[in-house]
Amino acid sequence: MDLVLKAADHYILTPYVYPASWPEDGALRQIISLCLVTGLGAELLYLGFGAFSFYFVFDCELMKHPHFIKNQVRKEIALATSALLWMTFPTVALFFAEIRGYSKLYDQVSDSSLGWPGIFLSIVGHLFFTDMCIYWIHRSMHHKSLYKILHKQHHLFKIPTPFASHAFHPVDGFLQSLAYHAYPFIFPLHKIVYLTLFIFVNIWTISIHDGDFRIPDPLISIINGAAHHVDHHLFFNYNYGQYFTLWDRLGGSYRSPSVLEKDESEARFCKRITMKTQ
Repeated sequence: MDLVLKAADHYILTPYVYPASWPEDGALRQIISLCLVTGLGAELLYLGFGAFSFYFVFDCELMKHPHFIKNQVRKEIALATSALLWMTFPTVALFFAEIRGYSKLYDQVSDSSLGWPGIFLSIVGHLFFTDMCIYWIHRSMHHKSLYKILHKQHHLFKIPTPFASHAFHPVDGFLQSLAYHAYPFIFPLHKIVYLTLFIFVNIWTISIHDGDFRIPDPLISIINGAAHHVDHHLFFNYNYGQYFTLWDRLGGSYRSPSVLEKDESEARFCKRITMKTQ
């Protein structure tokens, strides 16, 4: 995040916002700047990619489904924008620790003992580490002691649109994002890779709510796509994973996507859903 902060300081904050008496490396200034950059960036990322997905990818016929609630899109956006605002503050605490040098983030490829192979391995490691953590965090949110307090708001949307992607209780949303921020405090990670993965996970989260069920056949049983996640919203106790189906399979919570099933029973289910949307 220090790369983003330096760019913001150079082009906007130093020349136009802060007085010259406020040094760029001052703790208070950095915290205020991080709040501005993180909050605004998260909202723009969500609204920008969410709108693109809604208008160019999402199948609006799904809005005719009987489980699609009145004024749902407006409710999704209101909940998500509020949650992102509140999530900014604990997220900034982690970003502040990063720019103060407490993480294992590094600037140059040469700083990695493994060089470019280390970059590749860190990407793979980040994906699998966060997928594992989110599976267990997400699954814990479905425990009866936490569900009504934290996670139920997200499940109001049984037929989600891309705007439901970030529509969480802020504590729920932050806990499910915690693995991404924790990784560079545990394992070395290049700063640009970290920022890229942070943007990627936000886009991925939007994509699994976009109603586009197309997945290459060889990847259906491996990748947790929109078809898997819609079943999570419809049937509740299945497909908790983020990127992959691995932990759902290990945890006994995997459900093959209903809309992609070819057997007779699932075909009847899909037919019922289709008839209801007509």
